[in-house]
Amino acid sequence: MIESLGEAATGDPMGFGEAISAGFSNYVNFSGRAIRSAYWFWTLFVFVVGIVAVIIDAVIGTSIIYPLFGLATILPGIAVSIRRLHDTDRTGWWLLIIFIPLIGAILLIIWYCTAGTPGPNRFGPDPFSAGQLSPRPAT
Repeated sequence: MIESLGEAATGDPMGFGEAISAGFSNYVNFSGRAIRSAYWFWTLFVFVVGIVAVIIDAVIGTSIIYPLFGLATILPGIAVSIRRLHDTDRTGWWLLIIFIPLIGAILLIIWYCTAGTPGPNRFGPDPFSAGQLSPRPAT
């Protein structure tokens, strides 16, 4: 259950490998909360591996690796994005604001950078409460 909240079982915010593992193991989990480290490590992983996939496609002269990688990561990416919005006490439907050019992307980036709501919210308990994890860092 702690993994679905975006946290490592040790009680600390997720590291890079743990975030990637949780992203793939919770690829259709649209409930719960994901803290900033889980979201941003997932985003970093998709960005870096996407660049590597494009380079591999260019070297071998085909365009199969990047599209396959995109198909493999689109659903987990949507799921972690929705769980990140849940941590800020927003419904996952706010993800659709991305379709408003520029403003939608800026607003989502701001929300993804914002600390989650302290304490439980309508999407689940605070991952940092009840002694599960280290105290929420000051913002």
